Amino acid sequence: MLKIYNTLAKKKEEFKPLHRGKVRMYVCGPTVYDYAHIGNLRAYLTADILRRTLEFSGYEVKMIKNITDVGHIMSDADLGKDKIEEAAKKKKTDPCEISRFFTKKFLEDEEKINILKAHKYPRATDHIQQMIKAIKNLIQKGFAYEKNGNVFFDVSRFPNYGKLSGNTLEKLKQGARIEPHPDKKNAFDFALWKSAAKNHIMRWSSPWSVGFPGWHIECSVMSMEYLGDSLDIHTGGEDNIFPHHEDEIAQSESLTGKPFSRFWAHTSWLLVDGKKMSKSQGNFYTLADLSKLGYPPIAFRFLVLQSHYKSHLNFTHSAMDAAATGLRKIYDFTETLLLDGEFQKGGVALEKIKKIIKNCEQKFIAAIDDDLNTPQAMAAIFEFIREINSLAPLRKNEALPIYKFMLKIDRVLGLKLDTIGKNEITVPKNIQNLAAEREEARKQGDFKKADNLREKIKNQGYLIKDSKNGPEIKKTQIN
Repeated sequence: MLKIYNTLAKKKEEFKPLHRGKVRMYVCGPTVYDYAHIGNLRAYLTADILRRTLEFSGYEVKMIKNITDVGHIMSDADLGKDKIEEAAKKKKTDPCEISRFFTKKFLEDEEKINILKAHKYPRATDHIQQMIKAIKNLIQKGFAYEKNGNVFFDVSRFPNYGKLSGNTLEKLKQGARIEPHPDKKNAFDFALWKSAAKNHIMRWSSPWSVGFPGWHIECSVMSMEYLGDSLDIHTGGEDNIFPHHEDEIAQSESLTGKPFSRFWAHTSWLLVDGKKMSKSQGNFYTLADLSKLGYPPIAFRFLVLQSHYKSHLNFTHSAMDAAATGLRKIYDFTETLLLDGEFQKGGVALEKIKKIIKNCEQKFIAAIDDDLNTPQAMAAIFEFIREINSLAPLRKNEALPIYKFMLKIDRVLGLKLDTIGKNEITVPKNIQNLAAEREEARKQGDFKKADNLREKIKNQGYLIKDSKNGPEIKKTQIN
């Protein structure tokens, strides 16, 4: 049975959805004012792996991933500037143009690292009226108040404030320092609606002022709009726990009187040289940056799989080198299975192969069911590859069940193994020449030279396989 570390319970719990066989999952999506950095993408990969694991286990998953295109203030004190509006002013363009452009880039990045598409990507600006209605209800219920056109949630009215993060109102008063807002009853109340200054571009009419919504109310409204009052799983980065997710719980449960989300899964930070990767620190990498360094985007997915999502992952070039090498091993192994043929002598009993597959599958499932332990799952796969390689050469009928098993586990891993060998290619002349030179070396008995040439061909993105009809050349999918 799948167990997930639930931030709300502070422990691993067996996952059981509210409705048998169906999972309602909400993912805190991007604030689209800049390119997503790979630290952001790590959290989205966690959500993707979780979704894939649930679907692998037979659940029907409905995933919603919001697009924040207004209201994300740069300061938790509700005194900063809207990130998208600031980006628009710097680039001297319209905020809508900024959000459209970076939404498109975000979706392209998700596709590059093979993240499954959400069932819907609701935009905050399309749900302003629903937010106004929710804020009205919070005021009527006594959980919110208005002053000078601003509306704030009164955290003192929600007794369970702090149950997710541990930041209870008492602890916040004792230890935290936050810049006071002149219209708040206490410093830890948070904005539901902000009155807009005259030069503020993104603004809507409301019963309280011409203004814009607070960041936190957006996720509550959009999640409930598409998934109902109570969710099965809510995911995000660990920096979302407080105040964002804590505030979501407070306002959502105050509106409905029901638990907001049964499970909360949070991904730890991606570090660069031991420091958190962030735009404010200026130490971030994008997928485009990795491509410039020679790393294919899918290699970053492989890197993420090598680390547990609850552990900090330190990004280094050597770590990416190792990830690219490991990914190539899996691609080469899978591709070799497609190149094996009936002409080969010998063979292995299919029952023995099935036993090896079953053993690996049991280890793989046990690992992912244990709070998505992808490093342990990957270790089982590499052990499996070594064991299968020790049986080579394989005949076509022996290689086929192994290939099918690799595709099966890739439903969780998402490494695009199903694309291998699907595309016809034109082999460049220089690769053909290297292959011919290698074939001549083999005929002359110079196997050291032949092996070196094979490695040279592989490093340029091609796999060479000897057959009775001569060398066969395939392009590896990693490049």
